Amino acid sequence: MKILTFSLLLLFITTISLAVAEQCEADSGALSRASFPEGFVFGTASSAYQVEGMADKGGRGPSIWDQFVKIPGLIPNNATGEVTVDEYQHYKEDVNIMKKMGFDTYRFSISWSRIFPEGAGKVNWVGVEYYDRLINYMLEQGITPYANLYHYDMPLALENEYMGWLSPRVVEAFADYADFCFKMYGDRVKNWFTFNEPRVVAALGYDNGFHAPGRCTGCPLGGDSATEPYIVAHHLLLSHAAAVKRYREKYQTCQKGKIGILLDFVWYEGLTNSTADQDAARRARDFHVGWFIHPITYGQYPESMRKIVKERLPNFTCEEVEMVKGSADYIGINQYTTYYVKNFLNTSYLSYSNDWHVEFLYQRNGVPVGQRAHSDWLYIVPWGLYKAVTYIKENYGSPIMLLSENGMDQPGNVTLPGALNDAQRINYYKSYITELKKAIDDGADVRGYFAWSLLDNFEWRLGYTSRFGIVYVDFKTLKRYPKNSAYWFKNMIQRKN
Repeated sequence: MKILTFSLLLLFITTISLAVAEQCEADSGALSRASFPEGFVFGTASSAYQVEGMADKGGRGPSIWDQFVKIPGLIPNNATGEVTVDEYQHYKEDVNIMKKMGFDTYRFSISWSRIFPEGAGKVNWVGVEYYDRLINYMLEQGITPYANLYHYDMPLALENEYMGWLSPRVVEAFADYADFCFKMYGDRVKNWFTFNEPRVVAALGYDNGFHAPGRCTGCPLGGDSATEPYIVAHHLLLSHAAAVKRYREKYQTCQKGKIGILLDFVWYEGLTNSTADQDAARRARDFHVGWFIHPITYGQYPESMRKIVKERLPNFTCEEVEMVKGSADYIGINQYTTYYVKNFLNTSYLSYSNDWHVEFLYQRNGVPVGQRAHSDWLYIVPWGLYKAVTYIKENYGSPIMLLSENGMDQPGNVTLPGALNDAQRINYYKSYITELKKAIDDGADVRGYFAWSLLDNFEWRLGYTSRFGIVYVDFKTLKRYPKNSAYWFKNMIQRKN
């Protein structure tokens, strides 16, 4: 009886999916592949810890997240990434879904500790071969690999040895790891990123302790929110630049690839037109995306940061300025949401977040900035994407950009078949991609769009209580079911006009 019931459920889901595919074709509106410049790519994105599983198998060493999630009560239901959606063993199935939905590219991350279990030294060839298999299969199926070298997962061995990103020793270690990846995979991977969201690494890991390694002023593990975020960010920038230098000097000419960095960017809109609030918005943008893109473009931190943080902000030497400035062939922008800000001075204690001198607000004159998704930080504000992309164009030399993450989540407890009917997500993607097209039409040099994410997976501090995927995953069986939004993408991408 159970087998019969499950078969009927699958038949029902299939019937619904076919009907939805037809409906989505009508719902894609004016958007199509032809709406975008020639060569524009559509893809999905993920990170190793969130999707791979096999965390303690295949020779992989632990990362700081493997230790962090073991703190009792930290993650809902004490969830971990030990299995998650097990892409390590299901990668062919996942690549096949990408191909079926018409995607051109897959932005994945390499687990540093799967390559070097101790962060340096001995190579884990089982891990090296896994990425060989993944990359080769992607290419066989016509999916272009975009490889990211770091997505929050510092090898625990380096954290234990010299406190990871807090030590200048990490710069050479990261460059060596990057060099190895370029050597092993660069004959096939032509699109590289050094870091995903280094601001999140520094701020959530060392200012409020919300992410691994969980350091901050007053945190049980210790820390100093006034200084550590800036030290970490400095070492991240130097590590990025050192890796880019290796790539350009040793590999780029013969491998003919590109390398960049992935930066998150919440758009900050002044609450009012007052000078104070407009200055607050500009300052927020400096402390958020400017913290990294300003040195990469101009060789120094934004002026507002230097004025406020003063001696707590590290300085670049002349040699470092030369290495950091211009160290990106393109910039990935991860854009999800928008907040209002107003001028506000919090003098309770020194910290990176208090240094902004702003207060965040989520409504103006009683009107919400946008509908909220499941995550408490994610408001649906399509016009913020247009402003964010245009801001990067106008303030940072009109770089080549990728819209490298964009998406929204629903609650983790949604079940089949209702979970497949994600109309809100379809509307989110349609409205945001429409704003992206406007920005491109107005001169932004954006070459690709990556939906976050292909699959429901382990969503960091939310565990499995948040689903960002366009493909539903039954976390008990690991069965994949494309949602209506996946079929929306399929029809939008395949449309020729």
